[in-house]
Amino acid sequence: MTRTALDLSPREWQAYRPGGPADTQATSQTARRHRQAWRVARRAARLLRERYGASRVVLFGSLAHDAWFTPWSDIDLAAWGIPPDRFYGAVAAITGLSPTFRIDLVDPDDCRSALRATVEREGIEL
Repeated sequence: MTRTALDLSPREWQAYRPGGPADTQATSQTARRHRQAWRVARRAARLLRERYGASRVVLFGSLAHDAWFTPWSDIDLAAWGIPPDRFYGAVAAITGLSPTFRIDLVDPDDCRSALRATVEREGIEL
């Protein structure tokens, strides 16, 4: 069976963190990027609720787990309540929020059950 990033333990994620704790410049840059990603995620959640009618927005993936966040992390969001005919417009709107981060949006009602379970179990409501 193929493993995804969601299947890695925090210890396995450490292999993807160059420099380790001693690399303070990289750590500082990653911390800045982490804070910036959170700001973009909150802005995306607000846009999804206000403009596209999302009733719930949940952050999941590496940004939801401090130990998993790397300089290459993206922003993963799940949104409930967006009408199907407006979903791809919502994807386009949040994708354009940041030139720095790739933002992925999933419809929890139209994704693999394993992914939905992970979102429900590990996600952070925004």
